[in-house]
Amino acid sequence: MAVNELGRNSLAKNSFVKKLISSLGLSLVLSPVFSAHAAQEILNTSYDVSRELFVAINPKFQGYWKEKTGEDINIQQSHAGSSAQAAAILQGLKADVVTFNQSTDIDVLHEKGKFVSPDWRKKFPNNASPFYSTTAFLVRKGNPKNIKDWDDLARKDVKLVFPNPKTSGNARYTYLAAWIYAHNAFNGDEKKIKDFVSKVLGNVVVFDTGGRGATTSFVDRAQGDVLLTFESEVNLIRKEYGSDKYDIVVPKISVLAEFPVAVVDSVVKEKGTEKVATEYLNYLYSPAAQAILASYFYRVHDEQVKADYAKQFPELKLVSVESIFGSWKDVNDKHFVTSGILDQLLRQAKKQ
Repeated sequence: MAVNELGRNSLAKNSFVKKLISSLGLSLVLSPVFSAHAAQEILNTSYDVSRELFVAINPKFQGYWKEKTGEDINIQQSHAGSSAQAAAILQGLKADVVTFNQSTDIDVLHEKGKFVSPDWRKKFPNNASPFYSTTAFLVRKGNPKNIKDWDDLARKDVKLVFPNPKTSGNARYTYLAAWIYAHNAFNGDEKKIKDFVSKVLGNVVVFDTGGRGATTSFVDRAQGDVLLTFESEVNLIRKEYGSDKYDIVVPKISVLAEFPVAVVDSVVKEKGTEKVATEYLNYLYSPAAQAILASYFYRVHDEQVKADYAKQFPELKLVSVESIFGSWKDVNDKHFVTSGILDQLLRQAKKQ
């Protein structure tokens, strides 16, 4: 993909941010749009496996913005685990908007630096989540380990691949989805839930930092029997690499994975990009963008688009995080902090 040299140069001015981006392994994809006049430029900082999605959406928005305002807009894309992205913004990455896969990674932008509004969830519809997904399984063709549901993932003969919940919102959803299944299967018995989740964690052969790294480990390095990632990602992998190589298993119960968005207020006010940044996120709710999202196997809110793409989404029970765990703050404070339940279960898994 062609690289927007203006965007590259502007990032290079800040050597600290450049080093931070390198150290976190962030991937920067720049939109190949040029203008004879000085065009505004925005940076959308997003989660790891959304590269292709925004490569499809950005040109559509650029055309829409040009028709509406007569102005050109250059769009840069940065991709990594959502927690790593949040850390980069806190350290100086000039993101105009964030399109994350975990609300806690947006909350931290307010809590640790007032980068976003405290009521960011109310700025856009559906709790500022234009689309959503869930956790699904990708298995090798013929499903040789006969994986049917979550309980199979705890078997000793099954090896798993998914990202590190410490750095990836994708992986945190996987962890929470396993917990939700166990909560339902064991009627809320916390000891049995923890035993089950620790067995699942113990079967993970590699914890990559982000979802795309996990995909690489499973597909290119042939590690593991099951890749756990977003439903959208498993479908795109199968589409790209062939239905003759992989099968998809969608469990009967899984987590409702919302994809929240927010304008980074402190940055857009500094750069004068508040209007276009806000419109960019609003555009994600438009029928045109919702159709692109659905074509990339994301579940959407637009009723007509939902009907048009209904056949590609199996019915299942989607459980919200809040209904089982309380607020996202509760989840983070209880499960994902240092020495929290996740760390405890990882230690327990090593002893099994």
